[in-house]
Parts: sequence; C-alpha cells; structure tokens
Amino acid sequence: MRIFAEVARHSSFAEAARRLHMSAPAVTRAVAALEEHIGTRLLVRSTRLVKVTEAGARYYADCQRILAEIAEAEAMAAGSYATPSGTLTVTAPAMFGRMYVLPILTEYLDRYPQVIGRTLFVDRPVNLIEEGVDLAVRIGHLTDSSMIATRVGSSRLVVVGAPDYLREHGVPENPADLGRFRIAASTAAWASPEWQFANDVKVRVEPALLCNTNDAAINASLAGWGLARVLDYQVGAAIADGRLQVVLESHEPPPFPIHVIHPEGLHAPAKVRAFIDLAVAKLRSSRLRTGDDLTG
Repeated sequence: MRIFAEVARHSSFAEAARRLHMSAPAVTRAVAALEEHIGTRLLVRSTRLVKVTEAGARYYADCQRILAEIAEAEAMAAGSYATPSGTLTVTAPAMFGRMYVLPILTEYLDRYPQVIGRTLFVDRPVNLIEEGVDLAVRIGHLTDSSMIATRVGSSRLVVVGAPDYLREHGVPENPADLGRFRIAASTAAWASPEWQFANDVKVRVEPALLCNTNDAAINASLAGWGLARVLDYQVGAAIADGRLQVVLESHEPPPFPIHVIHPEGLHAPAKVRAFIDLAVAKLRSSRLRTGDDLTG
C-alpha cells in the first residue's frame, strides 16, 4: 500500500522508487502483485505517464487514511506523542509565511531541537494529505470540513496609495471612481478583474501594471506609481508610518478569517500539537487581532 500510494502521489514509478530507496523494477512488481491480490487495475501505465484508474483513486484515498492511522499507532508505541520529534512541515501564503509563520517556526525549533522544520510558503491551495504537510495557516473562508481549524484573527482587503500620488490625482470616493486611477495588481493571489466591495458592489478594473508578486505591486504603490489592493497585514508597516494611505475604507468587504488548520485524526503528534499551541498564542497576540475578529 505504501509503494502504491507513493506511485499514485507522484504519477511515476521511477520517482516512487527514488523516494522509497528501491529499484524501479521492485516497485513495478509490488504494484502488480497488489493489483493481482485485489483483482482490479489500479494504475494505467504508458511510456510517458502513470495515472490512477477510478478504482485506483478510491483505493488511494483509503490507503492515505489507513497509512496515516498506522503511522499514528507506530508513533504512539514509540513515544513520539509525548515529545516533539521528526520533521514538521508547515504551509502558508508566501508573504504571510515569511512575515508571521517563519518567526514562530524558528522559535519553535529553538524549543524543540529534535524537530526539523520544513516550510511550503506558496500562493496556491495545498492539499495537506497529498503533499505531506502537517498543518497550514489559511487566509479566507474554509471549504474543507475534514480539517480541524482554530481561528487566530482576520485580515482586511484594502486599497492603498502613496500620499504624494493621492495629492496629485485625488482620492477615490467610491469604487466606481477607480477607473480614473492607475492600478498595480498582483496575479499571485486575490487577483480578479472584478473587485468586490461591501454591499455586493462589484467594479471591473483594468490594471495598468500586472505583477506576479504582491511585493512588486506594493512597491509600485509605495513609489507613487498608482493604487494597489492587498491584504492589510502586507502593508501594515507602510500604513503605520505614513508611506501608504488606505482609501475606500468605508466600502471594504468583510475581513477574511485566518485559521491554523490540520488534518482530522485520532491523535495529533506532539510536534503538531506543540506548534499549534505556540502559533495560536503568537498569532492571536499579533497585529492580526482586531476587536471581535477572534472567535476561538
């Protein structure tokens, strides 16, 4: 089952063999023996591609659950549920991970030197089970009910501009005014040609500059080039020291919740429980905490 799951995860016998420290023929024979034992084809093989069949996809999901339970049982027997150890993999949006999660992780590793930390800071959805991730910090409304989530704060989606730019070009009074302003937009996250505001107001914008990172869009706005729309934590320091000014504040949509999440299971290993305890405390005490945003 472990061999099959590795092949299915990477769509490759060769990659599975490399990760399992086995020969490719041995991996192929193991999967063939499993298919013969079950009595159905689990994988479709070609010279360039390996894909799971419909039955294989269902079996792979069951394998993930069963193997996770076996790992929990082995960890409990070995005592790893008492002392944090092993590798802890954490994912978060790129900027949020760098600004908030990384300092928490390094403090955690100082406390628990038997743990090796691994980060996956990316602006894309991450499947925790399939990508071998222990826990995640998510910004936005959650859709996966199979995860255990702890809310730690919220973040506003804000439109900002440099004071000099606003003095020269004026300040937009309502979302419809955005058509008169130059806009630097990010394609990394929250990117859409239609911006939604409070009361279900939607405005289609035509950015003059499309940036592949939030940093670039923010830097363009800081330089007085135009307006940008980002999450408030990304520009908190620039707003606080006056380098950027928030506009259309009364038209902002509701804030996005921020959660720490991890897969639902019988027992969370000590390495996960210890990190969650630290992360929740740190994030709730940070600037992300705003009034009644926290619900526990």
